[in-house]
Amino acid sequence: MSAARTLRVPGRHGYAAEFSPYLPGRLACAAAQHYGIAGCGTLLILDQNETGLTIFRSLDWNDGLFDVTWSENNEHVLITCSGDGSLQLWDTAKPTGPLQVYKEHAQEVYSVDWSQTRGEQLVVSGSWDQTAKVWDPTVGKSLSTFRGHESVIYSTIWSPHIPGCFASTSGDQTLRIWDLKSAGVRIVVPAHQAEILSCDWCKYNENLLVTGAVDCSLRGWDLRNVRQPVFELLGHTYAIRRVKFSPFHASVLASCSYDFTVRFWNFSKPDPLLETVEHHTEFTCGLDFSLQSPSQVADCSWDETVKIYDPACLTVIPA
Repeated sequence: MSAARTLRVPGRHGYAAEFSPYLPGRLACAAAQHYGIAGCGTLLILDQNETGLTIFRSLDWNDGLFDVTWSENNEHVLITCSGDGSLQLWDTAKPTGPLQVYKEHAQEVYSVDWSQTRGEQLVVSGSWDQTAKVWDPTVGKSLSTFRGHESVIYSTIWSPHIPGCFASTSGDQTLRIWDLKSAGVRIVVPAHQAEILSCDWCKYNENLLVTGAVDCSLRGWDLRNVRQPVFELLGHTYAIRRVKFSPFHASVLASCSYDFTVRFWNFSKPDPLLETVEHHTEFTCGLDFSLQSPSQVADCSWDETVKIYDPACLTVIPA
């Protein structure tokens, strides 16, 4: 693996890292003081140069920030979510504070995602209050609220293929697929016998999702037949905190865990584990693939570091 570009952020524990869809090398990191249990939060906007990572903007909020998503129609705009039940809309060109705050959730908001399908500019949030909400960022209140999960929601992700469709995972051990048009749940998958902290959609197959759970396993689900997983990936030794499909390779994905590692997988191979990266000394919570560079990955951890690197396994896969 090439040497990682590392930024140490004293007193801030990383929860989420997301590459800009517009600006090559720009990265957003959502972080919290005191492991997110107390204190404030910081949204870091980082840029890469030859020597490492530099802070372009550091934006503070009065509660821990747990997730971040970039606007799909404005390169300067992001939304974060926090422990006080609110979402914050930021503009990096106006670094004084959030442009707007959306406060409806009754408990921590753990997940936020901006829709990727054309013709929609919608945001979905998932909360420990057991609801998901869909927002139009230009409107001050949510468009709809989705109820059905029986425990905290950890992850809410829009389908990159199907307009108005998102997935969620929860402490109730289910993966659920929701439809904006019917304002209800389409599919309920009892995906693990454990809390499910993360999910993601395959970028190349509209029916394929992956879940990552406290049982240390990753499971692939084909929505046309959810009776059993289409793959299971084992190797992590503690809970899987986040999972992401590659934007460049249909069967490649990455996962990060409370076992401090990031693992890269190719689920189509008989021996699917491609590489294990062990460069953190605490829970690894944030993870993303670059949208511009096929081999570049970012992660962040509770060890107060953000890293951008090129794992060896991604530099050898034919494009």
